[in-house]
Amino acid sequence: MYKTHGSHWGAFEARAQDNRVVDIRPLAGDPDPSPILGGMAEGVHHDCRVKAPAIREGWLKHRDRARGGGRFVEVPWDEALDIVAEELRRVKDAHGNEAIFAGSYGWSSAGRFHHAKTQMQRFLNCFGGYTAQKHSYSLAAGLAILPHIVGDLAPLRGLTSWASIAEATDTLVAFGGIPIRNTQVEPGGTASHTTVPWLKKLAARGTHVVSITPLRNDTPDFLNPEWIAPRPNTDVALMLGLAHTLVSEDLHNPHFLAAHAVGGEQFLAYVMGGADGQAKSADWAADICDVPADTIRTLARRMAAGRTMIATSYSLQRGDHGEQTFWMTMALACLLGQIGLPGGGFGFGYGSMHGQGNPVPKMPSLTHSAGTNPTGSFIPVARVTDLLLNPGGEYDFDGERRTYPDTKLIYWCGGNPFHHHQDLNRLLDGWRRPDTVIVNEPWWTPTAKLADIVLPATTTLERNDIGHSSRDRFLVAMKQIVTPQFQSKNDFDIFRGLAQRLDIEAAFTEGRDEDAWLRHLYDQAREGAGPLANRMPDFDAFWEQGILELDAPEKPHVVYEGFRADPAANPLPTPSGRFEIFSETIAGFGYDDCPGHPVWREPAEWLGGQTAKTWPLHLISNQPKHKLHSQLDFVGPSRAAKQDGREPVFLSPGDARARSIQDGDLVRLFNGRGETLAVAVISDDVRDGVAQLPTGAWFDPADWAGSSSLERHGNPNVLTLDKGTSKLGQGPISHTTLVEVEKFNGQAESPEPFRVPEVVVLPAAE
Repeated sequence: MYKTHGSHWGAFEARAQDNRVVDIRPLAGDPDPSPILGGMAEGVHHDCRVKAPAIREGWLKHRDRARGGGRFVEVPWDEALDIVAEELRRVKDAHGNEAIFAGSYGWSSAGRFHHAKTQMQRFLNCFGGYTAQKHSYSLAAGLAILPHIVGDLAPLRGLTSWASIAEATDTLVAFGGIPIRNTQVEPGGTASHTTVPWLKKLAARGTHVVSITPLRNDTPDFLNPEWIAPRPNTDVALMLGLAHTLVSEDLHNPHFLAAHAVGGEQFLAYVMGGADGQAKSADWAADICDVPADTIRTLARRMAAGRTMIATSYSLQRGDHGEQTFWMTMALACLLGQIGLPGGGFGFGYGSMHGQGNPVPKMPSLTHSAGTNPTGSFIPVARVTDLLLNPGGEYDFDGERRTYPDTKLIYWCGGNPFHHHQDLNRLLDGWRRPDTVIVNEPWWTPTAKLADIVLPATTTLERNDIGHSSRDRFLVAMKQIVTPQFQSKNDFDIFRGLAQRLDIEAAFTEGRDEDAWLRHLYDQAREGAGPLANRMPDFDAFWEQGILELDAPEKPHVVYEGFRADPAANPLPTPSGRFEIFSETIAGFGYDDCPGHPVWREPAEWLGGQTAKTWPLHLISNQPKHKLHSQLDFVGPSRAAKQDGREPVFLSPGDARARSIQDGDLVRLFNGRGETLAVAVISDDVRDGVAQLPTGAWFDPADWAGSSSLERHGNPNVLTLDKGTSKLGQGPISHTTLVEVEKFNGQAESPEPFRVPEVVVLPAAE
């Protein structure tokens, strides 16, 4: 019998036989299901599952910090939980709760109850708190800048819908493209992948799409896009060149600026050269971007001639000074003056995830509360290594001067920082500083291999849950397909066991088990759904039904429509009530790397800088096509896409020829931070001067016990720069990375990213 279930890459039906998952099939009504589903069944039963609680022998016997070396010892659950509880209590008593770092960043489950990060944070909040992470690796710079310049996250969370764009947009200018590989995924999942059908409506209407990205395939061919390929990290300069053309040719809308924005005078003085003596003309931008000036001028004229939507991808703000990309997008849209019109204005993240631009009903998101962190302690999300290496160090963040706490214990669950963090060799050094690292994990990921205590967690198919996204109109009954495999436990049950030992069980569980929590969360959402509540049956009927579809709004959503019509009656939640092209607040921070209006600042590494003489290729480490981040890297489509067990790196024909590299050659990517091996694929879709190595390969250093050894699997984050975007956002800048690539002629060891460490059972003490 097939049962409904869900994942971040889509809802599906699954069938088991003899407690093994034997088939997974997408929902019949999904117009564009994700092939990532193909690896899920194998993943449940794979040899790299963590099969029992395991403690690194060196830590168990000597409390050493030699993570990555030595074997693990299998221990009974009760003993493992006793040890973890004792260690948590020791650190709290000796150093305070701030010494527990538990950001636990990750996308472990589409289920809203068995969400590993939430379960961990709820448990630790009941325990007195911890040091958390603020914002996300996807959007840290954007999340920092938007509240200052538009007042909230409307251009992220309430985008103008695809329906409006399909009906009204003449020109869609996509900085970063519209990469449909990313639209397989939505936090909480979806039962109907609709991005491609919407884009085909744009194509049928004849919308002109301009894809501005170093990668041609960032936008699908069926849109017949115009491809403009600037140097990476120069989009702000290109936008400034567009702005200069609009103003100098009197194509901008001064009336919109006067009524709906503040700071236009200061910004235009900068654009036209009055502020610093340098006009930001198309010719100026052309020298920086390596895009012809006539191309820039022609695009500006096209944008002013019809209804234009400016779509900027999340990826742009994951570069040095990433805040400027979002700020400049808003400023450029203000100059055009089409914000609040159907199909016009700006938005962030179209193509970055499935839900962006979806028509969705308004209802409260179905979420499990983590509660409040009593310590209030946090770090910017991507400053993990700085935290670990610099206890007591001071740093600037969003107008505050802050101090890193002294971390004694890391507790990670539901994520893999040795996938998504930058400069992994530096992280490895920091990871060995705390006394203890504890991980809840279904598989022997790199993070699990580098832990002291590993507790085996269930996969999503081994438990009941509810799938839902605030940007989707479906609720999915995620029904248990098989019982917990090996000795694995749900994260909820792991933390309940710890809570019992620490005398906080009542606060953590509120007297509810899994079933009671699912009913409670569903009923809460139903009670807050307003008119939609009539479409929501009681819990038992929903569970029997499996999939609940709510009605989408009939009218296409247009962000800022009310503000455009009457800015006095519908002000923005900014200090001025308007778009802040100049922000007095940000200017008051006095940051040299993020002044009071959008500016071009040279990145720390880029193809126009001095560093390019040594490292002449710009690394683009985009999201992968065959997996979500590093999830399911070891099975299904992801493993099939590897070549000789390694990730492919895409090079232009010219760059490959200059290095005598042939298609299929084993190559070494390297810079001053690290080196990795990959297999060359020569592609016309990559701009000259760019090496494209998608993220997601499990970290596989040749020497696990050491540091800075050759990474054998194709993980780009051994190369990326670990620096904040600016003092304002302190976001990651993985897309600001220069490298060199050469044919590898040495003796290459076979990669072993999915090798399970040695786990032994010690004889019982007499």
